[in-house]
Amino acid sequence: MKTKNQAYITAFGQNFKKLLESKKKTPEEVAAHGNIETKQVYRVINGEHAATLSVIYALAKGLDVHPKELFDFSFTG
Repeated sequence: MKTKNQAYITAFGQNFKKLLESKKKTPEEVAAHGNIETKQVYRVINGEHAATLSVIYALAKGLDVHPKELFDFSFTG
């Protein structure tokens, strides 16, 4: 579902993907460690899901980073 904030949601997913690659983790590993469905991780990566605080926390836990690192990217909307 596309939302009025789709550009930001997409940028968030791209940043998350970069973090995944830099940490050398797979979406499956993040999902298992964060205790969420792998499908949710892929939906965030692909900009299909506006992550809730619970999902953001799980993603950060799965990557072993502070949640604020997920928001550390440039965005000009």
